[in-house]
Amino acid sequence: MIRSLILAGASAAALAISAPALAAPAANAPALETLEHEFDAAPAAEGAAAPEMSFGTWGFDPATLDPAVKPGDDFFAYVNGKWVRDNPIPPEYTRYGAFNYLDEKSKGDVKTLIDELVSKKQQPGSGEQRIVDAYNAYLDTAAIDAKGLAPAYPYLTRIFQAKDLAELNQLFAVPGIPGLVGAGITVDDKDPDAYIPAMGFSGMGLPDRDMYLVDSEKNREIQAKYKDYLGWMLGKAGYADPKPAAEAVYAFEHKVAELEWARTALRNSDLTYHKLSRAELEALAPGYPLATLLDASGLGKADYFLAAQIPPTKEKAEELGLTTDQLAEIGGGLPAMMKLLGETPLPTLKAYMAVRFLSAHADVLPSEIDQANFDFYGKVLNGAQEQRPRWKRAIEATEAQLGEVLGKAYAARYFPADSKASMQELVANLRKALGQSLEENSWMSAETKVQAEAKLASFFPKIGYPDKFETYEGLTISPTDPLGNEIAAGDWQWKKDLSRLGTPPDRAEWFMLPQTVNAYYNPSFNEIVFPAAILQQPFFGPSADMAVNYGAIGGVIGHEMGHGFDDQGSKYDAKGRLEDWWTDADRKAFDAKGDKLAGQYDKFCPLDEGKTCVNGRLTLGENIGDLSGLSLAYRAYKMALGGKEDKVIDGLTGDQRFFLSWAQAWRSSIRPERLRQQMLTDPHSPAEFRVNGPLPNVDAWYKAFDVKPGDKLYLPPEERVHIW
Repeated sequence: MIRSLILAGASAAALAISAPALAAPAANAPALETLEHEFDAAPAAEGAAAPEMSFGTWGFDPATLDPAVKPGDDFFAYVNGKWVRDNPIPPEYTRYGAFNYLDEKSKGDVKTLIDELVSKKQQPGSGEQRIVDAYNAYLDTAAIDAKGLAPAYPYLTRIFQAKDLAELNQLFAVPGIPGLVGAGITVDDKDPDAYIPAMGFSGMGLPDRDMYLVDSEKNREIQAKYKDYLGWMLGKAGYADPKPAAEAVYAFEHKVAELEWARTALRNSDLTYHKLSRAELEALAPGYPLATLLDASGLGKADYFLAAQIPPTKEKAEELGLTTDQLAEIGGGLPAMMKLLGETPLPTLKAYMAVRFLSAHADVLPSEIDQANFDFYGKVLNGAQEQRPRWKRAIEATEAQLGEVLGKAYAARYFPADSKASMQELVANLRKALGQSLEENSWMSAETKVQAEAKLASFFPKIGYPDKFETYEGLTISPTDPLGNEIAAGDWQWKKDLSRLGTPPDRAEWFMLPQTVNAYYNPSFNEIVFPAAILQQPFFGPSADMAVNYGAIGGVIGHEMGHGFDDQGSKYDAKGRLEDWWTDADRKAFDAKGDKLAGQYDKFCPLDEGKTCVNGRLTLGENIGDLSGLSLAYRAYKMALGGKEDKVIDGLTGDQRFFLSWAQAWRSSIRPERLRQQMLTDPHSPAEFRVNGPLPNVDAWYKAFDVKPGDKLYLPPEERVHIW
């Protein structure tokens, strides 16, 4: 689970909204740059044995190498190909790899904690009792099926009885009801010492605008199945003739896709930051019942707002140097969305909201709805073949409601104190490595270096778990109402977020749980965060070989540090402010390196016979993170050796073990459907290219594995990208 104040924009790695309106992209929020996309950490279904991984006696098992593959031709296959062939993806997975392997372990550990709580009598109203109640309520599918749609009727009825757009806007602010325009509470990018409301919108049931706008055989197939899904859901919502309503909903969503921005545009912080007064916000769409929405949301007295998707003026576009292609990625955004809502027939908006309500809460509604939702979003879009076991989904639902209660118990039992001490040492060494890199930097001026060094000095690492855990005071959980529990948790979180306005941001707060297998960088706080669950093999082993630890968790640390200096993170200064601290010449030199790296990744084309490629611009931030992480970790590893050569283990030098460890961390298999979705929507490159992408830019890799001209991954020295 990833906690946050506001829904991230389509371009952000992962931020979840807990505002009353399930509003869409407010990409001006402080986007957490995560190590791995959250969806990819999905656990397995019961009954299917999850593939195992062997790490040998020192952190890597040489027996897993594939001698039939030349390292210089395909390093991912050399390290992981044998494991991929020997471990087919079980039917319930869309992807399985090192992150899933650890997520399985984390889920098992959390289940042990919950089972212990369930087996004993707990204090009524305590965090432990609420965990038991949330978990048991979610597990009881017999009770859920017996109730049918009765728990949903009050919400659907309110939607259907709305008399006009103003009444619908009141509903946009009701927890649990999907809104089309709404707000969340975030940290102001240009004033990180203050919270501010941020406006956004939603309106698409498919994952990306291109699935509506790009005419291809695959998209037409998905669109047809999506319309069938809409019709089926609307039938369950009570429509006697759901097909025309489904067509109307789809046509509406298509219009939303036309005004939605491309994900690459939403990554540009300079383009998405707009601070507006109340009057300026209302002027975006005169006549829209914005006051009704804000009053219902508790924001009627707010003076200023952020909004991401506001098209730039001609002058602003010229100032930012936007090309014709970049301008084509920018739709009408928030102003156009509010205008569209005023022009769309009310019954169409109600039908959209009804489907989205059923879809958003399908997991706690009758099994046939849950199954239909999985059949489309799980099977059609992502290639999953089986639903995950209920107990694992129950853990995720419970974590979404009371995650830090479980996180406190998890950290106490499963995170050794010596692991935290070792991580602190590794982080310190990576900071030294980045400092040395800045000192030796030949393309950055002294003026900019001073600012970069100040930012490095202000990096704030968080390791394992927070110092203080949330207790969720005032959140009531029912042992028999899982839908009510979901909605109550959202309501509780929104009220907490509202209470932040006018107070200084809580910099001690974490946006991931200790049991989450991931890591993140938060630019507004200039912090790098490593939850306890990722600090295990293959990423980190207390007794693992030093080269292996530096190659894996060292690379992760460097990756998150690198986000502070990637194409977007580099726009934030040492205090977390969105503020330009570069000289024009230095920024131009840096952007040129980014352009070169993006071009390399654009050439990775794993689908449709080489016609569907990685979007090097969408993935640029993560790719810079990977290249930086790998480079800085290698530098830190050599510094730790103090000028000496590392020992040879099983015939492998220290440098070889370092690079093998990096590749092992990205060991995984993925289904074609899921790969297609990832390449369209995810700012992270597919795992294969998180190995084969950065390595050819690292000079030491060539020497370690005797990579030479003629090898498929070989890049001439002048084509290699060196940044940090």
